[in-house]
Amino acid sequence: MRRIALIFATIAVAMLSTASAPFQLNRIHHPKIGVNLNREISNALSDIPELGGMDRKVRAFMDRWALQGACLAVVRNDSLVFAKGYGWADREKEIRMEPNMLMRVASVSKLITAVGIMNLVDRGYISLQDKVFGEEGLLVGPLYDRTVGNSDYSAITVEHLLRHQGGFANDPMFEPKMVRSFLGVQGSLTADDYIRYELAHRLRYCPGTVNRYSNFGYLLLSRIIESVMEEDYESFIDRNILEPLGIMDMHIAQNLYMDRYPGEVRYYSHDVSRNSYGDNDITILSGAGAWCCSIVELAKLVAAIDGRPEVEDIISPESVALMTAYDDPAMFALGWNDTNPQVGWTRTGTFTGTSALIKYFPDGECWIFITNTSTWKGPQLASYTGEMFRQCRELYSSRLPRRNLFYY
Repeated sequence: MRRIALIFATIAVAMLSTASAPFQLNRIHHPKIGVNLNREISNALSDIPELGGMDRKVRAFMDRWALQGACLAVVRNDSLVFAKGYGWADREKEIRMEPNMLMRVASVSKLITAVGIMNLVDRGYISLQDKVFGEEGLLVGPLYDRTVGNSDYSAITVEHLLRHQGGFANDPMFEPKMVRSFLGVQGSLTADDYIRYELAHRLRYCPGTVNRYSNFGYLLLSRIIESVMEEDYESFIDRNILEPLGIMDMHIAQNLYMDRYPGEVRYYSHDVSRNSYGDNDITILSGAGAWCCSIVELAKLVAAIDGRPEVEDIISPESVALMTAYDDPAMFALGWNDTNPQVGWTRTGTFTGTSALIKYFPDGECWIFITNTSTWKGPQLASYTGEMFRQCRELYSSRLPRRNLFYY
């Protein structure tokens, strides 16, 4: 049934297109497309008296969960209508949060990686059914040699990785002690170490049969981009996805406070025993969870992958349809967590010091919330954030201004 649904979705969008050549972005040279949004946006632009009640709701939500700082953005029909920061970007330095400040977005990074993969599909470099491992696989070389001749590993496809259906025994990306012990490695680990560790184990499930969330699978997708294009993952995303959209300040996050980017916030945890810096190697997560950006540039990216015409999409209509196709409620979408057309598209991200939620509603509104504080609820905070969205939409959606801050 899933295959049939995807086939019909692809046919439907293909009927809207007369071109059969690989998709290329026909850039609209809007006079502000090259402007750094982070230099244009400030809280003052969304200090609107009619929305004072919404501000109070956001602040009450932050108080309830002891969030030091957060940003909220609302996009309606591809127009950024609201963007505001609340609380502290850096409490110790008494720096207030603004919507142009950079924050880690954790697993929201997977959406960015999926867009990069679909860019390769659009351009004919790969297909979703390409094998990842084996003699004909996309990942070859000494690091992957143990998968050659292994029928289980050679069955894994690109689509399996995107949908968290690789069948891996473990998800080792947040288990450095376990990986060091197994490999006998002292000190810092590399991405190759995590790959070497996981490939030393048999698969737990037959690829494509079980949905099991896997950061490791998205690390492999990052490696596929590098292998196919012979280019660093971050550089590829910058050059092919972000720069064409005028997004200039997205980066792979660094691990330590001293290495933060200009305009990046400080991160906090509810648990004083957990260190938001150094407990996890954020950089090594790559396309699984390492991106850092402002809420307004993240909003611009979402507007460019939603199939609406107001902001020209960076991927083809066929790829938008594939990423958002919905058939099995138990199955992950491509990059998104869920794409139920009745409730909208959802993408979450959480680890120590960070929580993020993108909710794209069926009526064309997209609400995005990012905080620099993790809570004891962990990933479950997203459900409470979604309830805040519901209440704010019900009370204040009609009061949001008609404008587009993307081109302010």
